[in-house]
Amino acid sequence: MGTVVLTMKAFVIEMFLVLLVTGIHSNKEMTKKIKRPKFAVPQINCDVKAGKIINPEFIVKCPAGCQDPKYHVYGTGIYASYSSVCGAAVHSGVLNNSGGKILVRKVAGQSGYKGSYSNGVQSLSLPRWRESFIISESKPKKDVTYPSSLTYSSARTPAAKAGKCLYETTKANAKPSVPGTTAQPVTLMQIPEAEATPATLPKPSLLAASATSSPRLQPFGHRSREMGETDLWKPGAVLLDAGFVPKEELSTQSLEPVSQGDPNCKVDLSFLIDGSSSIGKRRFRIQKQFLADVAQALDIGPAGPLMGIVQYGDNPATQFNLKTHMNSQDLKAAIEKITQRGGLSNVGRAISFMTKNFFSKANGNRGNAPNVAVVVVDGWPTDKVEETSRLARESGINIFFVTIEAAVEHEKQHVVEPNFANKAVCRTNGYYSFNVQSWFGLRKTVQPLMKRVCDTNRLACSKTCLNSADIGFVIDGSSSVGTSNFRTVLQFVANLSKEFEISDTDTRIGAVQYTYEQRLEFGFDKYNTKTDILNAIKRVGYWSGGTSTGAAIHYALEQLFKKSKPNKRKLMILITDGRSYDDVRIPAMAAHQKGVITYAVGVAWAAQDELEVIATHPARDHSFFVDEFDNLYKSVPKIIQNICTEFNSQPRN
Repeated sequence: MGTVVLTMKAFVIEMFLVLLVTGIHSNKEMTKKIKRPKFAVPQINCDVKAGKIINPEFIVKCPAGCQDPKYHVYGTGIYASYSSVCGAAVHSGVLNNSGGKILVRKVAGQSGYKGSYSNGVQSLSLPRWRESFIISESKPKKDVTYPSSLTYSSARTPAAKAGKCLYETTKANAKPSVPGTTAQPVTLMQIPEAEATPATLPKPSLLAASATSSPRLQPFGHRSREMGETDLWKPGAVLLDAGFVPKEELSTQSLEPVSQGDPNCKVDLSFLIDGSSSIGKRRFRIQKQFLADVAQALDIGPAGPLMGIVQYGDNPATQFNLKTHMNSQDLKAAIEKITQRGGLSNVGRAISFMTKNFFSKANGNRGNAPNVAVVVVDGWPTDKVEETSRLARESGINIFFVTIEAAVEHEKQHVVEPNFANKAVCRTNGYYSFNVQSWFGLRKTVQPLMKRVCDTNRLACSKTCLNSADIGFVIDGSSSVGTSNFRTVLQFVANLSKEFEISDTDTRIGAVQYTYEQRLEFGFDKYNTKTDILNAIKRVGYWSGGTSTGAAIHYALEQLFKKSKPNKRKLMILITDGRSYDDVRIPAMAAHQKGVITYAVGVAWAAQDELEVIATHPARDHSFFVDEFDNLYKSVPKIIQNICTEFNSQPRN
């Protein structure tokens, strides 16, 4: 019996071993027969930026034609993720302009991306960026699985419909329809429109960034975001890029009685806020809270301050203008709804946009209130501000700068335009500049900033070459001029007057006519509108007589310019057609010593040497001559240009 049992056990073991060997062999055969699926290489367009793609390593196919300079590339060898993937591939030499497959691998952000010209592509330099990538030939690595479809970051804030779809998708994923199964995550893919920061990249804390001088990986002052903060940049809808305002930002009508505003702070105020992609969500929220605090402190209203906001990144857009919100409550609600645009920190472009578009009558500019612009910038701008700021100042805009976490010593070499704030602000005496060491200290700036903005008597740039002068015309009415030519002279006076902003607080006009004698036609305080001035000029009657120019200058100083306001520039514009019967040197010198800027305009028989004596130094900029009365109109643009050039060349301290 024992023998039988042993025999049966041996048989069972033998059968088990046979089945095991057969199964392994069969498995190998099956494995040989199964073909691995062919890897599908995703295709991208030339304008796709690496930072828009979340995948850390991937193979893609580029189309032909990516050598075009409109596809910007930053760096050499190692490229900032703000670059076109395919443009960088052509620049690196991995691809030619006919396109093809490439392998892309994300690496950490760098400092000092160097621009160079290579393979028909000009790459640009960049001091730093938060993420980089390198390009190589599309040879797959062993044991690495590459995605057959790319995952893009969200390119816009979801609309209601998209939000609903996302909710339903999430809901479906959270509750599997078949018991015992697990819902698979759904990857949302969008066509790239703007770059985003991958959520997987580590972000230094804000406290560390402000408390230490460690290198920051953003370009031109862009700061690293907070540790653990999921901060995919989601710029607003495409309509924002065209300057349109989202419907939800339209003013809400309050049912409560609202203030008419603080009459002691009647200014038209624009805030240019930093929406660059690397500022981070937390800093952007701090900036919005700062704006809300300003709105509350100002007491917005039609009889007081009005406030609008322009957000800048790559390109600026008006969030809302001066007349959109007429009280602090509505303004604060609108500020809360502002979403970050992203991109670089193009402050110069934003100032230019503001100068050309923001302070217009259609956007609520009142004309009788000073124009003020407060520029908020994180670090430093990525473009130049000097020229655009000069044009803004010449347009009467008072520019303030609030710079948060400015460049430390080892970063200054990367600043595009050194001393940019002083080149931009209204005056360089420190009154218009605020340097904030940390974003956490920004709220402390609200009260001192508002105090300066509301002190309209100290807003020096409200004065321009066209709105800040007392202009006295001294007109030759001698017999040699004649009635017809005298009317031509009056038209010349009217053409010059039209160029100025005329009111009792802006430019004022007065006129004296002379022969042997002198007559005050009207003084500076007689008329305070342009229409009244032009009508008064038309009514001046031709006198006729001799030519005593010296006596006329003395008379104008006593009867006209003695009543000029102390804060006004004094301009005398003298028109004559001949040599004076009396001496002009002493009266002209007296005018110069009293600060009266004198322009001498001669016609026909006027003595040019005498014109140069009368004119303020340098005479070439203040004396003009035409051979006949009908050509007087040609001098108008040059005279206005010289008046403004002289005004704008004054020191800004």
